[in-house]
Amino acid sequence: MSPSAPVSTTSGSRASATSPTSAELLDFVRRTAADPELIASLPLDPEGRTWVRLQGPGGSEAWLIGWPPGTGTGWHDHAESVGAFLTAAGTLKENSLAARLPTDGWKTLELSEGVDRERELTAGQGRAFGRNHVHEVLNESTTEHAVSVHAYYPPLPRIRRYSRTGEVLRLESVERPEDWQ
Repeated sequence: MSPSAPVSTTSGSRASATSPTSAELLDFVRRTAADPELIASLPLDPEGRTWVRLQGPGGSEAWLIGWPPGTGTGWHDHAESVGAFLTAAGTLKENSLAARLPTDGWKTLELSEGVDRERELTAGQGRAFGRNHVHEVLNESTTEHAVSVHAYYPPLPRIRRYSRTGEVLRLESVERPEDWQ
């Protein structure tokens, strides 16, 4: 996230009596991204990502995020949360690992060949993901902003950040919600 202060807002969602699934989160981000007024309301910064917190379904955490050209998240996961995200404007690239990694107790892993996945997500395209999904999201455009909608359940208990050199993935830090305030 950028140094910009998050702004609370509400997006028309229905809360469920049970925990939302990743498929339900994907449906939510799809419906939310289809709201042109909401997407246009996001302030865009030419240098850093901006975001607005949304009301997600069933107690989930949701965000509308603006991506200036050339920005990205770096490698990370969302720990025990399932999630979904969808590009509302522009194009985002997701690099991910198709491998189950140990959740705790390691600092460096050597990745096997063939675990890399790459997706280009243009406006209207998104994906759901399960717990401990390691990925990075990038706006590789040199001229255009991208905007996306994200939802996670349970609300993010932590984010683990990684560095990657070739086939070596290294755990660099663990962030908790109090770090984002």
